[in-house]
Amino acid sequence: MRTTITLNNETHAFASYYAHARGLTLSAAIDELIHKAQAAPKFKPEICFSPNSGLPMFPPRDGTITAEMVKKIEEEEFDPKLFT
Repeated sequence: MRTTITLNNETHAFASYYAHARGLTLSAAIDELIHKAQAAPKFKPEICFSPNSGLPMFPPRDGTITAEMVKKIEEEEFDPKLFT
């Protein structure tokens, strides 16, 4: 099928480099990349359960979320219009 698409510069550069490295046309390279993305394993977040409450939660990761980090995110993402 023939179609026209618009790519941003970074995506076009990556696809062009990929095509050149593999000896493919740009169309064949994009087709191959899409097929690879479709075949990639789907991300499924791990869920564990709190030993205290039994509620589901994401497993602990390295690092600590501080009150300052939460405050910064709240300030960046808070939209008062959503709460009126």
